[in-house]
Amino acid sequence: MSKGLNRKAGWAFVVLGVSGLAGCGAPGESGFGVGDMLLTAGATPTPRQAAETRDVYCPTVEVMDGGSVIRIGGGDSGSVRSQIALGDLARECVGQPDGSTLVRVGVEARALLGAGGSAGRYDVPVQIVVKDGSSVFANRSRRVAAAIPAGQTQTTVSVIEEGIVVPAASVDSFEIEVGLGTRAAAGRRG
Repeated sequence: MSKGLNRKAGWAFVVLGVSGLAGCGAPGESGFGVGDMLLTAGATPTPRQAAETRDVYCPTVEVMDGGSVIRIGGGDSGSVRSQIALGDLARECVGQPDGSTLVRVGVEARALLGAGGSAGRYDVPVQIVVKDGSSVFANRSRRVAAAIPAGQTQTTVSVIEEGIVVPAASVDSFEIEVGLGTRAAAGRRG
């Protein structure tokens, strides 16, 4: 019985020792340490492949003609009830292994109450178009609700549109346009 316990204790010691050596090396290093050498019998591991990070063309976001503001009211009475205006615009472009570019667009809009307005829910229609000349890669319309609570005069909402793919043939010449409201994009869907 004593031999069985000593043998088990010996194996436990070996496993703990190898486990301890496997963690050798400075934190954050991806080098090949003594523990790695023992675990892989001296074979050098293949280096990790980093995700492809290359600089890609990423145009500034343009605002469609007449797409920066929506005003409600203000007709003959001259009193604007509410206004929705574009705020910050952002984009991110990531090169893909197949040569295409993956685009994400962010749009912020602010709903404001005018003199004739009241607290409530306001519909904010946002359109995002990614195109190259007459080829339209994405023409997406989204509606978000902007709720202005009682006692407040404004609120901010945001829309993030992801998964827009620009084919390799257009990665150096595409455009990004956003606007409030819905407009038909000129050109064909690509």
